[in-house]
Amino acid sequence: MIAASPRWVQGLSGKLLWLTIAFVMLAEVLIFVPSVANMRLRWLQDRLNTAAAAAVVIDGLQPLELPRTVQDDTLIATGTKAIVLRKDGTSRLLVVDDMPPEVDAKYDLADVTSLQSIGDALYTLALGGDRIVRVYGPIGDNDTIVEMVMQEKSLRSAMIAYARSVFKVSLLISVFTALLMYLAINRMMIRPVRRLTSSMQAFAEQPEDPARILQPTRGSDEIAIAARHLSMMQQQLQKTLKQQKNLADLGLAVSKINHDMRNILASAQLMSDRLVDVEDPMVKSFAPKLLRTIDRAVGYTTEVLAYGQASEAEPRRRRFCLAELSQEVRDILAIDADSGIEFIDLVGTDIEVDADSEQLFRVIHNICRNAVQALSTYGGDVPGAVRRITLSAQRVGSVVAIAIDDTGPGMARKARENLFAAFRGSARSGGTGLGLAIARELVLAHGGTIALVEKPGPGTLFRIEIPDRPVSLDDWRARA
Repeated sequence: MIAASPRWVQGLSGKLLWLTIAFVMLAEVLIFVPSVANMRLRWLQDRLNTAAAAAVVIDGLQPLELPRTVQDDTLIATGTKAIVLRKDGTSRLLVVDDMPPEVDAKYDLADVTSLQSIGDALYTLALGGDRIVRVYGPIGDNDTIVEMVMQEKSLRSAMIAYARSVFKVSLLISVFTALLMYLAINRMMIRPVRRLTSSMQAFAEQPEDPARILQPTRGSDEIAIAARHLSMMQQQLQKTLKQQKNLADLGLAVSKINHDMRNILASAQLMSDRLVDVEDPMVKSFAPKLLRTIDRAVGYTTEVLAYGQASEAEPRRRRFCLAELSQEVRDILAIDADSGIEFIDLVGTDIEVDADSEQLFRVIHNICRNAVQALSTYGGDVPGAVRRITLSAQRVGSVVAIAIDDTGPGMARKARENLFAAFRGSARSGGTGLGLAIARELVLAHGGTIALVEKPGPGTLFRIEIPDRPVSLDDWRARA
């Protein structure tokens, strides 16, 4: 069974360590190529200088002839097979031993380019060692040239030894540099990133635990900024999860209340049906409105959980007179004459709207009821304060625009930012914000829009736009 690699080898730290070693070694290789070429030239130049010194001494002893043992010692000391001196236009073979019939390569140390030197060095390392080469160059600044013939084997051995030394030094430098880079980056990057990862894992296990929220550290680098954003995101997510839990608990409580409320309303509906038989004129005038109100209440209790479980029912659209609906909204609001709140209905009797009457009633009633609640606590102690709700409508082409305007205190900034968000967009303390959220959902189901309109004076102005349904060509031809 193969043992698992340590965590630091498999992680980002290990990858960074090995990459640093590889990159430093690559840089050393790029440096090594010209370096070994220079080493080769220096080695050849040193041998040539040694041969030149021996050649000058031997030339000064002329016309005496050196003994064979002295010649052999000279060749061994210089590492050559022959030494030639070119002087005053003549060439003289000073020392020779087993002169080869031909030379494999020749090198002029006085005229060599960098690229040529690199190519010769690489060739010597890769394929050299068995060649006989001729190397020559000037002695000092005069015209005397010394030439030597030698085997390339000693040169290649020296180059291989040099390459091994460079490789060992490069490897030590690479490991040391990689270790320093690892320690530095591990402290500056890897540890903070691991801390972020551990925080995300711990928060995912128990997101409701406040202790699992990351505590960001000070700093202006990218990781510190990411840590602060992660901490804020975790806090916001925890609040959202808490709200969702509260909504779930609220839904359970509402479902229990709804069950009993439906039974109570059903009993009230049965008893209110008997009011129709009462002969009292006042009862006869109020009975139909009471019956419609109880019917709506029964319908609301049936669909009270629809907001949290599914979307609203599809609108059952028909064309009807909007003035009748606005009058019904006014009657249901039942604004007390002593409250000082004035309700002005400017909806013309000629305006028809293509909509679901029950759903549009809920939209207008919710907004008007919010306006009444806002005006009830505003301006009562200010003499001459105007507290008015104005409901108006107009048709432009196939769109009916409904405006609900009040002269109340207006909406707070927080309520504007979360205008149509349930449980966050309430304009009054203790409100839920469900009314506007439901109103927006119903309007969007009609293909319309609802928006808060800016106005120069105090108060709140909502504008609702309901377009007519498009008529198919077949339906139009059938009616025509």
